[in-house]
Formats: sequence, C-alpha cells, structure tokens
Amino acid sequence: MCLAVPGRVLDIEERDGTRMATVDFGGVVKEVCLEYLPDLQVGEYAIVHVGFALQRLDEESARHTLELFAELGLLQEEFGDPWEAAAAETGSAPVEEVHNQ
Repeated sequence: MCLAVPGRVLDIEERDGTRMATVDFGGVVKEVCLEYLPDLQVGEYAIVHVGFALQRLDEESARHTLELFAELGLLQEEFGDPWEAAAAETGSAPVEEVHNQ
C-alpha cells in the first residue's frame, strides 16, 4: 500500500535547481521534493506522497493522522524495511540473520 503521509518540514535547501526538504514523519525522516508547494516553510506540515509534498496541513490534523497511522501499524508498513516485511510475509528469516548463521 502506498499512503499519503503528513510530515513536518525540518529544513529546506535547493539541490540542482529543485527545492527539497528534510521531513519528519513521526520519527521517520525522509527527503521530500517541494516543487508542488514552493512556499512551504520550515516547521509547517504537508501531506507527502511518493516523495512529493502535495498539500499543506495544519499541525493538529497532522499529529492526529500520524497517531492513527501509528496505532494501525501503517507507518511501519509505509517506512519499514522492505526486506524485513518480505521475510515476515514468507515466514523466513531476514537476510542478515541468514548470513549470520
């Protein structure tokens, strides 16, 4: 599943002509493109989908949504280790455990 997740902008910089931000998604930090929201500022919240900030969001709504996602385990599903998730689905050990045996 691919979710649009609210996140808080920690910092902003321009890279190769593209406005980029470091965004905190309830403890998971990722790089996000700000080209669709060129006036978004540090400290503000936005809905992010596949690495692009799409819509500004108020802090209360963002925090509430992140809490709900966390309760449902959706943040782990969205940002977790894909190798670990695949191993869990198949019932096998994660790659590092197999190599360490």
